[in-house]
Amino acid sequence: MMAPWKGGGVMLPSGFKHWLLIQAAFLLVAAASAIPHTSAQGDHVAVLSIQGIINPVAASYVDRALGDAETDGATAAVIEMDTPGGLDSSMRDIIQRIIASKIPVIVYVYPQGARDGSAGVYITYAAHIAAMAPNTNIGSAHPVALGDNGSEQQLSSTMAEKITNDAVAYIRGLAQTRGRNADWAEKAVRESVNVTAQEALDLKVIDLVSDNLDSLLDQVDGREVQLSSGKVTVRTRGLPVERLGMDAVERLFHTIGDPTIAYILMSLGTLGLIFELTNPGAILPGVVGGICLVFALMGLGTLPLNIAGVLLIGFAFLLFVVDIFAPTHGILTGGGVISFTMGSLMLVNTRNAPFLAISTSAIVAVSLGLTLFFGFVVGAIVRSRRRRPVTGQEGMVGKVGKVKSALDPGGLVFVDGALWKAISESGSIAEGELVDVVSMRGLTLVVAPHLVQKQLRS
Repeated sequence: MMAPWKGGGVMLPSGFKHWLLIQAAFLLVAAASAIPHTSAQGDHVAVLSIQGIINPVAASYVDRALGDAETDGATAAVIEMDTPGGLDSSMRDIIQRIIASKIPVIVYVYPQGARDGSAGVYITYAAHIAAMAPNTNIGSAHPVALGDNGSEQQLSSTMAEKITNDAVAYIRGLAQTRGRNADWAEKAVRESVNVTAQEALDLKVIDLVSDNLDSLLDQVDGREVQLSSGKVTVRTRGLPVERLGMDAVERLFHTIGDPTIAYILMSLGTLGLIFELTNPGAILPGVVGGICLVFALMGLGTLPLNIAGVLLIGFAFLLFVVDIFAPTHGILTGGGVISFTMGSLMLVNTRNAPFLAISTSAIVAVSLGLTLFFGFVVGAIVRSRRRRPVTGQEGMVGKVGKVKSALDPGGLVFVDGALWKAISESGSIAEGELVDVVSMRGLTLVVAPHLVQKQLRS
């Protein structure tokens, strides 16, 4: 039964209070994301940032930010990029938006140490101007085919060749449009080759190498580029810079697209639902668990999942639940931990996409946490089942009482704060003697002389 919560002169259930708090949090996030976009009007340079996996959230962000830059009168947009790659559909959405842009788009692989892999290579080739910072690299653009369930497909040699040829034709077309090295682009797709920033410049894969953003804006100033609307001259030197980052909602959904984050959310969400199932009425764990699970499914939905890993994790949580309701002294929990760990290692197919791998330390930490949690729960259940009952008829057996009226064989005894009818099967017992309750017959106690007294008399 839920405890009432007093607030504002009315009595509200504690679960309703939790619901209100969660709703308030979501309203705050929604309000933050709904704040009108304010930016500098007039000549300026808009700077976007793509960090991490290229997914639908990243594509939506680029579309919105470029639209804002065009509306606010930016003379050019710079996309700072550090990505291991991502989804083909999201990559194509970004490329189409760049091609349709009303202002020059400069893709800048930055900061130093950044990489521009897989889908990022195509986006760089689509840019009106392509630049890289020193100590960065570009390449490894071989396509990976995913099935309807997100798992990597094992294609026939003919189908794999068709997909590769399509990717080659696509990137060669971008290279020819922007006047870049089409032969190297084909090698990046077919052979997954990689080159450094300086090598990319020498091979005419990119247009320039620049140490930082200020240097980049000076170097590209005055260049002529071809937009969909015609040729324009880039004007960037000395102009103010406005950074157009992701808003709160975009950051949230882009974050949960990270394999490790999605994996942790999935684990927390499932734990919350299990806690709610085993403690009906708790409400908050169920609500939070449900939200975490929805976010996890959204993130995992963009990843190349291995169906065997999904089934092993699902089977693990089934074992955990069964062991709670029908304890097997930890046998099912042990099997669940093994199944969960194996499923976690197999969850994302990373053979051709190692950047999608779930952090090993996260897998170890979550598996250890599950072991400790369910080990504690199962241990508590086992201990409770071994404990002698303390209520009902079973709870009266073994208690010590005092005779209030002589038992011969029936009489009255005072036990546990109450007066009971009792009978003695061990002969008469005088008033004032202590007795042990040995059993019950309905509401009548069956007693015997107290063991301590018998030992003293002997």
